[in-house]
Amino acid sequence: MRASGVLWLAAIVLVGGVLLPGCGEEGGGKVIPSQDGGAVHLKTIAKGKTPSVAYLTNGVASFWTIAQSGAQQGAREAHATVDVRMPSGVVNQKEMIQDLLTRGVDGIAISPIDPANQVEIINKACTVTNVITHDSDAPGTHRLCYIGMDNYKAGRMCGALVKEAIPNGGMVMIFIGRLEQDNARRRRQGVIDELLGRDYDPMRYDPPGKELKSGDYTILGTLTDQFDRAQGKANVEDAISRYPELDCMVGLFAYNPPLMLEVLKQAGKLGAIKVVGFDEADETLQGIKDGTVYGTVVQNPFEYGRQSVIMLAALARGDASVLPEGGFVDIPARQIRPDNVDAFWAELKKNLGKR
Repeated sequence: MRASGVLWLAAIVLVGGVLLPGCGEEGGGKVIPSQDGGAVHLKTIAKGKTPSVAYLTNGVASFWTIAQSGAQQGAREAHATVDVRMPSGVVNQKEMIQDLLTRGVDGIAISPIDPANQVEIINKACTVTNVITHDSDAPGTHRLCYIGMDNYKAGRMCGALVKEAIPNGGMVMIFIGRLEQDNARRRRQGVIDELLGRDYDPMRYDPPGKELKSGDYTILGTLTDQFDRAQGKANVEDAISRYPELDCMVGLFAYNPPLMLEVLKQAGKLGAIKVVGFDEADETLQGIKDGTVYGTVVQNPFEYGRQSVIMLAALARGDASVLPEGGFVDIPARQIRPDNVDAFWAELKKNLGKR
């Protein structure tokens, strides 16, 4: 084990020793199943104490601003307090988890940035407090529940929009922040499998640099930017320069479609290249109204935040009945087109307290 790992383990032991006796003895010994087939002890607070929970995102984006509003609403409904944090990367996310544990939060909802390499830290957190995942899952950890959507299914819904946008086929380029996240990998694969007419297989994975073709559709590749907006814009510029016959761009993170629209406008190609998006950035929704975006697949980040906080508060009070069988709270995705964009946007503004 590296030195940093030793220090982290020591910190967990110290934090666990401080926190667990103070968690309240009423429900602290209740054993409940974790989603990797093991079992964990439910961490509960003393009767009458206000639960203090944390909502940890996987980056900074308009998507997470909506989720923050939901988390705050959930705190009001559950009579709890919530600390919303938005990390700049995987190292920063780990630091935030460590700090939250040191502060003694009564539960953490986390959207893991790199779940395959975060198993240890998430499992250590589970020894100290109640941990659930949202938006992106962490399979194989002791987390108690995942709140979100089926990202592979949502990806196929996005692929269906692409087929509507260019029904006679064509060249497609996919843009995404990163592929380390479980949700990103599944979402992208869903788009690919739908376009290529493949069967339903969430575990399939095509390398991002490989050109894929089946029937009338050619997927030129997948360009990642690691949440760097400048790189994301450069990726779009490079794509339209290298592929003058590009027919459709697919942006799978909230900020991707707005960057695509910005570059296309500067290049005088708005409308010439179809745009299909993911998530509900204002620029994307306005693009649907203007006809410069064909459509987008939206999640419900407001409910991700709201339901995560309500669940964590209930768990802290010893109520394990809020955990669904199978450990998955499904908040389905939706396709947004010109015919329903106004109603959806009105709903979004209401949730954000806007007119």
